This record gives sequence, C-alpha cells and structure tokens, in this order.
Amino acid sequence: MQGRNRLVLASLSGFVAVAAGAFGAHGAPTPEAKALLETGGHYQLAHALAAIAAILVWRTAQALFAGIAAWLFLTGALIFSCSLYAMALGAPRILGAVTPIGGLLLLAGWLTLACSAWTAPRSAPL
Repeated sequence: MQGRNRLVLASLSGFVAVAAGAFGAHGAPTPEAKALLETGGHYQLAHALAAIAAILVWRTAQALFAGIAAWLFLTGALIFSCSLYAMALGAPRILGAVTPIGGLLLLAGWLTLACSAWTAPRSAPL
C-alpha cells in the first residue's frame, strides 16, 4: 500500500477516534460503554498520529521498516479500538478476547519503528 493511502487511512482513523470519544462523552448509554469508547478513542488517536509520524519517517529518511510500522499501527488500532467500540455498542463480551491481538500489533509497531530509526542511513534527516 502506498504512503498516500496509509496517510488517508491514518487521517480517517483519527476522525473515527474523535467521533468515538465524542459519542462516549455525550451519548454512551452506560458508564461502562463510555469507558470503552474513551479507551478505544484514546488508543486509536494516539496510533493514528504514530502512523502519520512513521509514514513521514519512511518517506523522508528512507527508513525501510517505518512503512511497516505505520501498517502495524493502523491494523493494531483497528482491531484494538473497534473491538472496544463494538462491545460498547452491545456486542458480546467474548469479543474482548480479540482486543489483545490489536495491542500486540501496536507494540510490534513501536518496536518496528525503533528498529527502522536505528537502521536508517546515518545521513537520513532524523
């Protein structure tokens, strides 16, 4: 997937995160739903920004793995946050078993970004 497409997805991810947070603050039916929406929105927004940063590193520094890190952030946030959103909206609690998979992908994204920065050419504008 091209960097432009990843940037569009990261931007849309940020949009969804803000919308989920707003719904959690103003329209959540229960305190538990509010907490799930807030947590999902927080993680999704943070990782939308992390994905944008990884894309910029990938494009400006030719840091090989930064593009992979962006993909891990986007996929991890999707799985992590959307499973929380779904439970907040009434999905079965068993869906919570999927949430840690998203969390592991987020962690992998951070390690991949660190490896990318470490292995980037020394002349790269980091």
